[in-house]
Amino acid sequence: MAPKGGVVKSFAGLAAAVGDNSSVDGVRGDAATQPKAGLSRSVPLKDLVGNPHNPRDSVGDLDDLRSIVEMQLQPVVAVTRHAFQNLYPDTDISARWVVILGNRRLAAAQKFGRPDLEIVIKDELARDRGTLLSAVIAENVDREGFDVIEEARAVESLVAEYGSADAAAEHLHKSKTWVSQRRALLKLAPEIQEATRRGDLAVRVARSLARVPLEEQVTRWNAAQIRDRDEASDTESDGNAGEGSSDAAPRSGRAPRALRAVTKALREFDSDPHALALALHAELGDHGAKTLTSHLRKLTR
Repeated sequence: MAPKGGVVKSFAGLAAAVGDNSSVDGVRGDAATQPKAGLSRSVPLKDLVGNPHNPRDSVGDLDDLRSIVEMQLQPVVAVTRHAFQNLYPDTDISARWVVILGNRRLAAAQKFGRPDLEIVIKDELARDRGTLLSAVIAENVDREGFDVIEEARAVESLVAEYGSADAAAEHLHKSKTWVSQRRALLKLAPEIQEATRRGDLAVRVARSLARVPLEEQVTRWNAAQIRDRDEASDTESDGNAGEGSSDAAPRSGRAPRALRAVTKALREFDSDPHALALALHAELGDHGAKTLTSHLRKLTR
């Protein structure tokens, strides 16, 4: 049994923390009146379960919801167990209601020891899986803690439910381009997806890498990181140049950066020959790379 005030870190754990496993002590609310659809009322926490099919991997940091112990500003939206199991008959649900919108508030109530929550029953959200998933995505998009890869996976699930990206875009009230861009992120190598989730890689750059063959993505990303570090180093060196003697030779920012990137790639040519091709292409451009390739072909005939 989870201790009162215990931490629930994932939605899988949240889904299990009900009934006898509830983190809040209390008498089972068998005599409680069933909430009417569309009207809010308070129900025991032990009668609620988190959505086990929530696309979010984690409830995230709940400290910003600590005040829920004293005050709940907005009711959570739930569906009845019967409505949910009509959609997911293989999912075992022991609680009376499944929280669809407000899983972080449910997790916060479990963590900080609130005994009940205000809920609104909306079984119309469970008329089909697509409608339910659309509601979850709409709530989570742009919310704190819902990272872009989770978002992409949720969108992909919705495309599978509706059978096309166009239909998914229509139900989400998003553009087809938005849906396409999110789905493209799932083509990234796992380590690049993780960097995107952490915020170490901008979504704009990630989308660009997603257009590159999978086997080349990490190499290109590493080459880009090397260039960024070189640029930062040059900027720092240029900033310190004025502090030294006045007879220091003037520096050209681009030439040293290009030289270092190519030199590093040359040193690692045996283990990663593609990195040299990337470094040269980055500095020479398409036309210069084609010219170089032509000359190399002549030399190797």
